[in-house]
Amino acid sequence: MPRAYDTLTLDDAKRMIGAAEAEAARLGIAYNIAVVDAGGHLLTFVRQDGALIGSIDLAIDKAKTARIFDKKTSDLAALSQPGQPLYGIQESNAGKVVIFGGGIPVVFNGDIIGAVGASAGTIEQDIAVVEAAASVINKA
Repeated sequence: MPRAYDTLTLDDAKRMIGAAEAEAARLGIAYNIAVVDAGGHLLTFVRQDGALIGSIDLAIDKAKTARIFDKKTSDLAALSQPGQPLYGIQESNAGKVVIFGGGIPVVFNGDIIGAVGASAGTIEQDIAVVEAAASVINKA
């Protein structure tokens, strides 16, 4: 018998993008924002007018990284340093693993149901944008 699991929906992702865009506007930075479902598959992506082209893949890969490892990408940064247990992890998954902040899992009722990634500002700004997005689900 197949197991049921919770996942983000497109409607969830759209609401999350709206919250992330509001935070990006507050920061005054054009952002790339990606939301993935529980399986790590892209649900939606937004590149705001003028957002850095080089940040497109970073936003998507941050979201995917947060989901496939069920960790904030900022947490992976510390764990992937020389001598740490995940040293070299950024070389896995065809080199698409991002080990700096801006990607976080989205949790609902204690289960990870997807993730969000953002890129364009500083690491701290990227984290603020994804936290704004995730708060939509945390408030649900």
